[in-house]
Amino acid sequence: MHASLDPAPNVHVFDARGVARRFRHSAIFGALGALRNGETMRFVNDHDPIPLLGQLTQRFGEHLSINYLQRGPEAVVIDFGIQGLPEE
Repeated sequence: MHASLDPAPNVHVFDARGVARRFRHSAIFGALGALRNGETMRFVNDHDPIPLLGQLTQRFGEHLSINYLQRGPEAVVIDFGIQGLPEE
């Protein structure tokens, strides 16, 4: 399976492979925190971020959807969707 990195307008690509490992989690939390209801972050990484998924679920709870698009040795691609957050 190969996920498109040219997504719909409300899907924003975050390629973590270009971010230094020590900054990745902070950058990912910041990017997800910037999403509006109905937007998606297409996350691309060099490994399956299982511990991160637990942290994200704790922080965003039912407002976060997680959908794997690709799980391979070269890349893992996950769509993180945000729904039902209180409007600011």
